[in-house]
Amino acid sequence: MMNRFLIYGIIIGLFYSCTLGDSKKYRNEFRGAALGTSYNIIAIDSEDIELQKDIDSVFAVINKSLSTYIPESDISRINKGDSTVVVDRMFKDVFELSKTIYTDTKGFFDPTVGTLVNAWGFGPEIEIALDSLKVDSLLNFVGLDKVFINDQNLVIKSNPNIYLDFNAIAKGYSIDRIAAMLDAKGVENYLVEVGGELIAKGSNVIKQKEWVVGIDDPETELDRSTKILINLNNRALASSGNYRKFRIDEVTGKKYVHTVNPKTGFTQISNTLAVTILADNCATADAYATAFMAMDLDEAFKLINKNKTLEAYIVYLDSNGETHEFLTKGFKSLVVK
Repeated sequence: MMNRFLIYGIIIGLFYSCTLGDSKKYRNEFRGAALGTSYNIIAIDSEDIELQKDIDSVFAVINKSLSTYIPESDISRINKGDSTVVVDRMFKDVFELSKTIYTDTKGFFDPTVGTLVNAWGFGPEIEIALDSLKVDSLLNFVGLDKVFINDQNLVIKSNPNIYLDFNAIAKGYSIDRIAAMLDAKGVENYLVEVGGELIAKGSNVIKQKEWVVGIDDPETELDRSTKILINLNNRALASSGNYRKFRIDEVTGKKYVHTVNPKTGFTQISNTLAVTILADNCATADAYATAFMAMDLDEAFKLINKNKTLEAYIVYLDSNGETHEFLTKGFKSLVVK
């Protein structure tokens, strides 16, 4: 699994649009930093609305429950061996969805891979020198089937050294919670982006256009450029890729990408450059995008063809090193010509 705060990104092309065309609608925009990245929120309403306190509150409770970078968060305390932590509804939501996707992906999405993520130098804990024997030893602490939540909302682990890391789903979940807050306030048209992942509802009614977002070209490492544009309507989108997030060993010069294969324990090197997933909620899109990067390409194709609730866009290299694109039918229908 990976710390995916710098990932295959999404460029929102409409954040600087003006409010011409509909004087009865107001474009409310909120920007800031949260979860180790930035956020941008557009909420179009019949009046100016103040949402900053509500937005800050959502991020605060997410951090308190799920951030591995905050020592006193619930998940950090659990990872340190505190068995008295009573987890909240958000923790349970993320845990239960993780279990579902863990099963559907046959273990390729696995939040317990955090032990190895840390060991490889991509997490908040201390990096260690790894060889095959050490990796095999750490794999004993990997497997979401070794963890459950009991009736008292306590996390039970088969081994106290199991380390939970929901970073590959928590950011998407935070977007879903922001969207739920906007829904509760009656906002019918909005676009929420956190660290390149998005959810959209309605449309840009001021411009009388659909929400349009751009997907980065994974082969452009220095300057970001847009690969394709799509309409995003009442769906969530998340992306993942290995082309920008990696570590170079100072001694050997070897390149380690940030996707850790939970089956082998080693960082994954594959011909998949980047994956973008559309789903009904962003937590789901977030998790599947992570899983598809850890899988072999053929396995990813099999799963996306089987799971009819998802749409996918995959950029990959063939055996000759040439770039190809795979788009599901539903994803292709959203591409802006």
